[in-house]
Amino acid sequence: MVALVGDGAMQMNGLNELITISKYWREWDDPRLVVLVLNNRDLNQVTWEQRVMEGDPKFAPSQDLPDFPYARYAEAIGLRGLRIDAPEQIAPAWREAFRSDRPTVVEARVDPNVPPLPPHITFEQARAFAMSVVRGDPDRAHYVRQALKELTK
Repeated sequence: MVALVGDGAMQMNGLNELITISKYWREWDDPRLVVLVLNNRDLNQVTWEQRVMEGDPKFAPSQDLPDFPYARYAEAIGLRGLRIDAPEQIAPAWREAFRSDRPTVVEARVDPNVPPLPPHITFEQARAFAMSVVRGDPDRAHYVRQALKELTK
């Protein structure tokens, strides 16, 4: 079984659920459970909704998350913990996670400025996104570079 979760959701509920998993996994017939935590230190879905739906820049005081060592936390409570910091670590981490004899948390450090946008956005969404740049989004230089990179693929 695989669970994909953002770091915001993981901090809200997931850390507590890992404690429950740590208590009961030895009773399972198959202990292979992989929890992938997409760690971008941002309440990313809300950040991008604000940019694309309202044209508002990121409001860092309400969107930035404290950095948390998810993989190390998993290890501390008796689970397996793996951390991905670079693309070349992805395949080896997944292989190791699926071979594990216990539930595994895979913490992937990811870029918060890669837009989670659908492949086709409306004119209104594009206009609102542009307004977030004009209104001074603190990450605008980085996400504009990411958008240009996507356009030139």
